Amino acid sequence: MIEPFQLDHLGGVATVTLSRPERLNALLFETYRGLRDYFTGLRRDPSTRAVVLTGAGRGFCSGGDVRDVIGKLVVMKPRQVREFAKLTCDVVSAIRKAPQPVIAAINGIAFGGGSAIALACDLRYASPDAKIAFSFRGLSGADMGVCWLLPRIVGLGRASEWLLTGATVAAGEALAAGLVTRVLPSLVLLGEAKAAARRFTYAPREATTVTKRMLDLEGSMTFDRALRAEQRAQAALMLKDDFREAYQAFLEKREPRFLR
Repeated sequence: MIEPFQLDHLGGVATVTLSRPERLNALLFETYRGLRDYFTGLRRDPSTRAVVLTGAGRGFCSGGDVRDVIGKLVVMKPRQVREFAKLTCDVVSAIRKAPQPVIAAINGIAFGGGSAIALACDLRYASPDAKIAFSFRGLSGADMGVCWLLPRIVGLGRASEWLLTGATVAAGEALAAGLVTRVLPSLVLLGEAKAAARRFTYAPREATTVTKRMLDLEGSMTFDRALRAEQRAQAALMLKDDFREAYQAFLEKREPRFLR
């Protein structure tokens, strides 16, 4: 039995490492299921405050394994293919719906489904030699939510070009386009991603969750509806202890001690 990924948990930060370096961390069926189940479970895990997702070795994730996933898909029955497509989308949905911020540390190639998983994360840090490839092996760019996620990150024009041409985007271009948040030397990439994740352990948990949820929801709202949604969300948080603690900490000129 191959472990779909390695999991490390320290001080409220979970590090998920895709662990098939000899295959550039290509995904197996059990990897998709494992990622779906893990990120879904985070909704009931108060001990985890942030997650770093990365790959072992010199790659982030090369997408579905050509031999063990793609090779089997071409001979599957239509029902099985549809079930697999749903599974892949469930992975992205689980990452997006996790209440904790998720940071991708892209340490090498992110290809196809690997690029989709990176897009699903809230923040993306990359090494200088990282590449994000929007190629889907004979399929459309409408894979695992990419046609929804990518235009929201870099704009419709650039997303259209990359997806229609199957572009491979180098780290520098990705940074300039806003696709990645930071480009960091390979030796410090994971450490910096974990340090960023640790900052969330000191932030108000519920407020962070609300921010992540509203960023998703408001993209499909009119401005007036979004204002009403933010009115309700912010008013609810104003009635919480964390809001009062932030005020008291300001008065006392100290760091706030939010509920853990």
